[in-house]
Amino acid sequence: MHHVVFIVYPGFELLDVSGPASVFNGANRALSWRGKPAFYKVVLASSQGGAIKSSSGLAMETRPVAGLRSAETQSVLVAGAEREPLLQAMADPAIGKALPQLAATADRFGAVCTGGFVLAALGLLDGHRIATHWDSCEPFTKAFPKVVVDPDSLYVVDGRLWTSAGVTTGIDMALAMVAHDLDAAIAGEVAKRLVLYARRPGYQSQFSPVLKAQVKGDSPFADLIGWIQSNLGASLDVPSLAARAGLSERTFHRRFAAATGETPARFVETARLDTARMLLSRGLSLKSVAAEVGLFPPARLAEAFERRFGVTPRLFRDMHAAL
Repeated sequence: MHHVVFIVYPGFELLDVSGPASVFNGANRALSWRGKPAFYKVVLASSQGGAIKSSSGLAMETRPVAGLRSAETQSVLVAGAEREPLLQAMADPAIGKALPQLAATADRFGAVCTGGFVLAALGLLDGHRIATHWDSCEPFTKAFPKVVVDPDSLYVVDGRLWTSAGVTTGIDMALAMVAHDLDAAIAGEVAKRLVLYARRPGYQSQFSPVLKAQVKGDSPFADLIGWIQSNLGASLDVPSLAARAGLSERTFHRRFAAATGETPARFVETARLDTARMLLSRGLSLKSVAAEVGLFPPARLAEAFERRFGVTPRLFRDMHAAL
């Protein structure tokens, strides 16, 4: 079996472990439906073993990290936490002694969310590109200048090193591991079983255009933004959106920019291109994607896509569709 070891410590973020663990368990369930044996076994380890309380107050039973054998450490992932528990984990001698050895022999190692700080403190991330929680990107870069922090990706794969951004992105990373270890169909079944909106690729931003707007809870355009995301193929020019909002074009443009931080045109293009990336990663044709997101004909999609991302949509699809 492929053992996935989560390194935890007092105050760790529960979802950093429970989310990915649910993915691996779901993959085992999907295999059983096919008459195949389970592939994953999840193991929790801590400095001294025993029950370790998470930040939510729920405790999880763990094994001593020093007692792990290389035969049961195919994947080693460090859970994240808030600042104080994280600092204590970074200074924990048992973790500091065992983790470099585990990382050296594992098929892959990495971290969920801010767990990368623990690896970086041991010099295990020097020269690598990593992802971490959006709120920790700047502190991470200042504390560990030899590490390249990618502030835009949900998760980053750099050789044997796998790191994810904030909290729920550990689920996205775990799904990518399942697709890599088994196949994309099983990963898709797990995502469907967990009622996820989509299997998000690693290159996707931690913040979708819709989420960025929703962060401002008092936005007067919350309903309109939801409608835009659901109707990307419709006419989404300023006159049409202003009419839907019941405002004059000038007033709508001014208020929308103030509420979202982007002009209506920029917001719509971002939403369309964000969805286009997801559809292209599924292997869809440029023609169908262009029609779906309202950037038809395909030449219009290609122009906007290359201007924004520096790569043609065709090349992007070829690079990511098989992942």
